[in-house]
Amino acid sequence: MARILALDYGTIRTGIAVTDELQIIASGLTTVETKKIFSFLMDYLKNEKVELFVIGEPKQMNNKASESEQFIKPFIEKLQLTFPKIPVVRVDERFTSKMAFQSMIDSGLKKKQRQNKALIDEISATIILQSYLQQK
Repeated sequence: MARILALDYGTIRTGIAVTDELQIIASGLTTVETKKIFSFLMDYLKNEKVELFVIGEPKQMNNKASESEQFIKPFIEKLQLTFPKIPVVRVDERFTSKMAFQSMIDSGLKKKQRQNKALIDEISATIILQSYLQQK
C-alpha cells in the first residue's frame, strides 16, 4: 500500500503529516516554507509512494469557506497539475490549530516550545490526517 499525505496549507508555512504504509497511523513529518512545498513534494515522492493528498479545508462557524480558502484553491489546482495521478481530498480543519496547541500543552512542552509555529502546523496536519482516517 502507499501512504496518505496531509497538508495544512498556509501562506508562509505548510505542515505535513503522513501515514504509515498500511494507512493506520498518522505522524507529523515536517513543516516546509510554502514557497518550497513543490520541490519538497517532488523529492519526497521520488522515495515514497503516496496514493492520496488530504488537505485541510478552513471553514467558519457558519460552515462557509474562510478567507484563507482563496489561497488554498490555486495551490490545489497547481498540486493537481503537478501530480495528476494523486487525488486530493479535503477535510474540515476547524479547530485544528487549537487542538494542536492543546496537545502540545498536554504533552508537557514548555512555553518556549509551544511558540514554535512550525510545530503547530505539523501537528495540525497530523490532526487533519487523523480526522480523515477516522472518517474513512
